[in-house]
Amino acid sequence: MQSNTVYQSLSFEERRTWLLAALFTVGNIVAPQLCHLIPQGGLILLPIYFFTLIGAYKYGWRVGLLIAWASPLMNHLLFGMPPAAMLPVLLAKSTALALVAAFVAHRFQRATLPLLLLVVVGYQLLGGAAEALITSNISAPLQDWQLGWPGLLLQVVLGWWVINRIPE
Repeated sequence: MQSNTVYQSLSFEERRTWLLAALFTVGNIVAPQLCHLIPQGGLILLPIYFFTLIGAYKYGWRVGLLIAWASPLMNHLLFGMPPAAMLPVLLAKSTALALVAAFVAHRFQRATLPLLLLVVVGYQLLGGAAEALITSNISAPLQDWQLGWPGLLLQVVLGWWVINRIPE
């Protein structure tokens, strides 16, 4: 299915930017809480990235970065997850996701499964490189690929579906 999804680049001056970022951040707070009810659900489903992907792809890098930074920080402040030591890693990966998603959406002006796959692989490679530098552990980034492949697959398929269902 080819979509006519048009990328929107909202500015920081628009009220809609802040409203959408807040809404998607709430999604990134609720989804991890639900996934943590499953043993290792957070590591397997990677829920804290899902709404960052949607927001950045549909509404641009500004909305994406607001979600990318607010989600891990709010989750940490409210629930202690992620632990403080992991915040830099999640912030780096979320930032990479927001920027890659916004770039791909802007460049191609549509959402297809191959484009969402490109976004997920791209942010995982960039975020994984940052994680390896932050943790000084080259094997740490492999966890998302080994344990989190169901979540990565959900980001591609469910992300594509949601992005193409959001009205213009």
